[in-house]
Amino acid sequence: MLTAEDYFGRMSRIAGEEPTREIRENATELLERVNALLAEKCFLAFPSATNPVVNSGWRTPGYNASIANAAPKSKHMSGQAIDIRDQDNALDAYLVTHTDLLVKHRLWMENPIATSGWCHLQSVPPRSGNRCFLP
Repeated sequence: MLTAEDYFGRMSRIAGEEPTREIRENATELLERVNALLAEKCFLAFPSATNPVVNSGWRTPGYNASIANAAPKSKHMSGQAIDIRDQDNALDAYLVTHTDLLVKHRLWMENPIATSGWCHLQSVPPRSGNRCFLP
């Protein structure tokens, strides 16, 4: 199960900044949805689902700007996106063919073509509205 410390801890230590109340509320909602998704019985075979690791949680605007290819308006900055380690890309591969689970848990994911080694999930739709989208 992913916690607020998993989501915020690394960035708070790096940047020495604290998220706003709105960002914390967004992250709480995101983590509830992601944890419910990862608790689905179909994911018990995926190590990335049974023992999830946050590759990237909340980002400050300054830190986000320092990341190559990061979206300037990344949902990580508002507490509405998370990258979960998925070294074998099994979680991504499963979700892209089972988008009904994304619908059920009100989540959207970046296309695995753009996320080798991690699974990007967010709690708000992208501009395209597609459950599986290209950044």
